[in-house]
Amino acid sequence: MSLTPSPATARPPRRSLLTGALGAAAGAAVVSGCSGGDTEDSERAAAARELRTAEARRSERLLASYESTIAAHEGLADRLRPLRRTVAQHARVLRGGTPGHESSSPSPTSRGGDGEPGAGPAARSREVPGDRADALRALASAERRAADRRTAALATAPPELARLLASLAAAGATHVYLLGKDAA
Repeated sequence: MSLTPSPATARPPRRSLLTGALGAAAGAAVVSGCSGGDTEDSERAAAARELRTAEARRSERLLASYESTIAAHEGLADRLRPLRRTVAQHARVLRGGTPGHESSSPSPTSRGGDGEPGAGPAARSREVPGDRADALRALASAERRAADRRTAALATAPPELARLLASLAAAGATHVYLLGKDAA
């Protein structure tokens, strides 16, 4: 008795091959033709752009809050500048820039006539508490709100944007901790 099967029994039955081929063809038709993929893809891309733009605006408002606080409490400038630079970098990345090396210059809209950080209209228009600890708490609160919004957006963001938002939310949470520590 031979242990190797005969050639007739070694190959799959013709019906199995036909069923498999038809199943694969049907699956390919479902995957490629029935979803309206172009419309869905463009809608998802538009939603991602809107989310990214909204988050960039939030970062720019947060940046203006940092600049206002630095202008109102010059004694906090050395503590706040590194956090402010990070927020400026976040805004630039969300706008489509690269994180590269950050200069200490703020966004063009927040510069005053002399080009100094914190001297522009955006910095002057924000209310900053007169007490130093209250000013730090206000910044921490703004950072917390931004981090919470970014965390909430993770559920609907496309994967690449979700990873970016998660990183920014983590950085915001770190800023909240550092600002709270300084306020004590």
